[in-house]
Amino acid sequence: MTAPLRAILLLGGALVAIGGTPVRADTLRDALNGAYRTNPTLQAARAQQRAVDESVPIEKSAGRPNVTGSAQYIEFVKQSSSSFTAPERAILAGADLGVPIYSGGAVRNAVKAAETRVEAGQADLRGTESAIFTQVVAAYMDVIRGEALVGLNASQVEVLTVNTQATSDRFEIGDLTRTDVAQSQARLALAQGNYRSAQANLVNARETYIQLTGLAPDDLQPPPPLPGLPASAEDAVAVALEQNPDIIAARERAEASRYDINVAGSGRLPRVSIFTGADYNNYLGTISSPTPGVSIPQTSTAVQAGVSVSIPLFQGGRPAALQRQAQARSAAALENVIATERDVIAQVRSAYSSWLAATQIIASNQTAVDAAALSLEGVRAENTVGNRTILDILNAEQELVNARAQLITARRNAYVAGFSLLAAMGRAEARDLGLEDDGPLYDPQVNYDRVRNKWNDWSRDPDPIVQSTRTVDIPAPTAEIRVNDDSAPVPLGE
Repeated sequence: MTAPLRAILLLGGALVAIGGTPVRADTLRDALNGAYRTNPTLQAARAQQRAVDESVPIEKSAGRPNVTGSAQYIEFVKQSSSSFTAPERAILAGADLGVPIYSGGAVRNAVKAAETRVEAGQADLRGTESAIFTQVVAAYMDVIRGEALVGLNASQVEVLTVNTQATSDRFEIGDLTRTDVAQSQARLALAQGNYRSAQANLVNARETYIQLTGLAPDDLQPPPPLPGLPASAEDAVAVALEQNPDIIAARERAEASRYDINVAGSGRLPRVSIFTGADYNNYLGTISSPTPGVSIPQTSTAVQAGVSVSIPLFQGGRPAALQRQAQARSAAALENVIATERDVIAQVRSAYSSWLAATQIIASNQTAVDAAALSLEGVRAENTVGNRTILDILNAEQELVNARAQLITARRNAYVAGFSLLAAMGRAEARDLGLEDDGPLYDPQVNYDRVRNKWNDWSRDPDPIVQSTRTVDIPAPTAEIRVNDDSAPVPLGE
């Protein structure tokens, strides 16, 4: 499924153009790529994952050697009256090295828990990416639907304007009644209201598109078809249980919580470490000898080494409480796995049902459009011989407009539901869509491999800068659409 989806999106721009190629046309691929490179929510999620990566070297540091140095300069302002060799000042320096040998498994299990949570975070990042793409697809289709509805309503206003004028002219010559004129005027006013509502909805859709992609929706092309959709809801669920990032993240967190239990229990076990230290004292020649002619050394050094063993005997029940707490949290994490599975299964089945229904609705609405168009043609013809009234024509015209609007909405709903289904199955991410052909993709594993074994206390990254783009410079969208010059309004009764 993944390869066909990628191929379709790669060719999307070429597949949708019929006739001439517009000067500036945006494809769904452009929208997805814009969101992938510039969306602030996605950029923030990547930065948050880099913070999660650092938990591994943080936990590892507890099991690594530590070295501490110290230095002092002391002025002995007042000497003891019983001391005859006390110095007046001194410089003291020392260095201590400690190496943990055994910590009851705390470090080992804490590192494993941190590594598992990194994997969970990477799955969360996949989920965020997929969710953003789903929103982009919905916004993209909302703009296309909005433009179609604005065009449809604009055409209807144009038709009714012409027909209202024609009705008025026929009333002046006594061919129609004032009732016919009022009916035409009422339908025109209603169409004008629908047109304004469609314009407002289009502006809102375009604003959402800009918010998600950082791009202006100049000329959105029809999207390519979605290949590889499952044959049944059961097939979709089976794939989702293996590949959905939310389920993977929940499972990894449940695994990490098991390590947390061992970390908490290690508080009852001994700690063993080896240590060594060196000290240097320099009294700066201020030690006087009580015996004339006898020299007293003014410097001294010392070195010590040993093994330290700490055995906790009683801690007021704290270790047991911590372990029980970790067990309870692990139980919650295990339940969350099932809860996530339930949620994903419901999402997949609902998306599949919505996609299937919308696909069937498209066929039904297309039939309705064809029938309504034929009906309108017949009513107009019958009106010319006096068998139909102006109200009959207005009703037939409105039925055709409603059928076309429903068809437009059904196509939008089918596409969004289909993409949502792929996303719930874990098959609607950047690699599935072939976005690497527009530039390298963000790989969270690269940063994790870079930092996981760092030892240097002075290693730091450059100060962060904003990666996403602002939209303040994008002009506020309007409800203007490209007009098809081939579509001219047809007056009522002609």
